[in-house]
Amino acid sequence: MSSNNTISRRKIMTTALAGGASSVFASWAMGAEKINLPIGYGERELSVFPEKKPMIVLTSRPPQLETPFNYFDNKVITPNDEFFVRYHIAGIPTSIDPDSYRLKVLGNVGKPLEISLDDLKKNFPSQRIVAVNQCSGNSRGLFEPRVNGGQLGNGAMGNAAWVGVALKDILRAANPGAGAKQVTFDGLDKPVLQSDSDFVKALDIDHAMNGEVMVAYQMNGADLPFLNGYPIKLIVPGYYGTYWVKHLSEIKVIDDVYNGFWMNPAYRIPDNDCNCVEPGTTPTKTIPINKFTVRSFITNLADESVVAVGKTTQAKGIAFDSGSGIQKILFSSDNGLNWIDARLGQDLGRYSFREWTAEFTPQQKGRLELKVRAFSNAGEVQPMAAKWMPAGYMRNVVETIKVNAV
Repeated sequence: MSSNNTISRRKIMTTALAGGASSVFASWAMGAEKINLPIGYGERELSVFPEKKPMIVLTSRPPQLETPFNYFDNKVITPNDEFFVRYHIAGIPTSIDPDSYRLKVLGNVGKPLEISLDDLKKNFPSQRIVAVNQCSGNSRGLFEPRVNGGQLGNGAMGNAAWVGVALKDILRAANPGAGAKQVTFDGLDKPVLQSDSDFVKALDIDHAMNGEVMVAYQMNGADLPFLNGYPIKLIVPGYYGTYWVKHLSEIKVIDDVYNGFWMNPAYRIPDNDCNCVEPGTTPTKTIPINKFTVRSFITNLADESVVAVGKTTQAKGIAFDSGSGIQKILFSSDNGLNWIDARLGQDLGRYSFREWTAEFTPQQKGRLELKVRAFSNAGEVQPMAAKWMPAGYMRNVVETIKVNAV
């Protein structure tokens, strides 16, 4: 558990249950510092929540916490206490007893199951994967023209080593029946009002059975942090975080396409080649959001950083895509006029962040515009101009950092 919070997970949950989630989180989330994101009205509080370092608070009920971008420097694996948090409904669990916790598997199955945490760990083979979890609306606050929704910077993402059980092994134990088309996933977070929609997501049965989708009980060698889905969560490598259901409690095999609110109309993207439309327009046809776009970032230099004229400076950062892997990274120190190949760091797996480094030497005083551009093994390339959609999802334009040479 994080050194920032020495209270046991049981104690956190017991206290939350006694006092109510909102009052407990309010008492923990005491903002002392503030940060300015590079977006309109971007001043935010940095607050401490259970098991977390100071995080950027978008909302506290439900908790939506963005990782300050400087946390990503020198860290291919995002520590648990720096990992972003995104809930959709305010009725989050306030007490979870790991001994009585059960994962139910039902629907069109030959053998309905209720799996304890002990059964999950002992009776199914375990597997490990390093994978990025990224919020669909990561970077939404940078869209121009601006769009509705949570105004996030670039920090609603993280990379972790997940250990758990392949979803296909759980489904095989339950024996899906003929005609199975999709699998739905529900967690312990519930709507506050009966009129609100429970947060339920769905995957096609073939995707659910591909061997990579998994139910994780460990994150970076420890139990999942409570706010990241303790005790188990769904891991969908290469897909946006909306599918990564926290506090997973129910898996249901169904014979049709699930059309609950959080699949339709929520979390939809334009159904065209670019998944984009002209600013201010509405797509004529949409599909559920799915795979990541390719992205790259500079992590060791921020806007208004100072570099020395005549001295070689190293730029470094991270890149990722939906799972084909990063083929190459190009870096420019002159606003894209000239590009050089960056060096790729260790490959931790095709779903992981990939480190890169490059050097540049400023020749004269003044402003430099640094750019980084990623190319995937699938042939996807970061666009130089931003694409737009009204939901503010999937932003992946080439990033620019402006530094001062002195």
